[in-house]
Order: sequence, then C-alpha cells, then structure tokens
Amino acid sequence: MSYAERHAVTITTNGTGDGTGYTPVVTGKVVQITYTKNDYAAGVDFDVTGDSSGVIIWDQNDVNATATVCPRQATHTTAGVAALYAAGGSAVLDGVYVANERVKIVVAAGGDTKVGTFHVVVV
Repeated sequence: MSYAERHAVTITTNGTGDGTGYTPVVTGKVVQITYTKNDYAAGVDFDVTGDSSGVIIWDQNDVNATATVCPRQATHTTAGVAALYAAGGSAVLDGVYVANERVKIVVAAGGDTKVGTFHVVVV
C-alpha cells in the first residue's frame, strides 16, 4: 500500500535574494509542488532538483504568484531515444522519481530577506 507524504519547506532569502531549502530524505514520485507566495519579490526564480541525483523536478523563472505544479518528464525507449505518442508526435511524459534523497529547492531573485513556502508531495 502506498501513501503520500507532504513536506513544507519555508525558505528565507539572503541579502542578494537567494535561498536554498530541503525536504527530509524521501523516496517516490514527486506528484505535486505548491509554492505559496508570502513576500518574495515578483519575478522570483525556482530550481527544484533531487539533491543527490540532480534530476530536474521543477525549473521556472519569473514567478509572480502562488502556483501549483504536477511535474512530469519526458520518457525514453530502451534504445535511449525519446518515446513519442506517434512518429514526430508529442513526448510521452511520466512522473519524476527520487530515491533516498532530499528534494532541493533553490530560490533566486526573491528579494532581500523575503519568505516563501513550498509544499512537496511524494507518493
């Protein structure tokens, strides 16, 4: 039986508008991330990755408001080429998985000593 876990990560930026935060160590599929805007500056940038693997989970610039994403990544065939729905068609997407690592959240351009919160859901 699988279960979901949600981790809230609050990040305060430094004087240059940058900050980094982490979930505890998790294993599973990252199904949702909600950014709750507290007082980050408009146009804040996020890079959310697996801390050990570096797998990209969410990478978005110029965010201005609270947002929820359900990350997906492109899949590949056993030959290492992009899996497509039809020849020349859209990429087949699947969830982003992490195994025994923290989810790392890097904030840039958030403003001097500003706060934002991220809720990361893993199943």
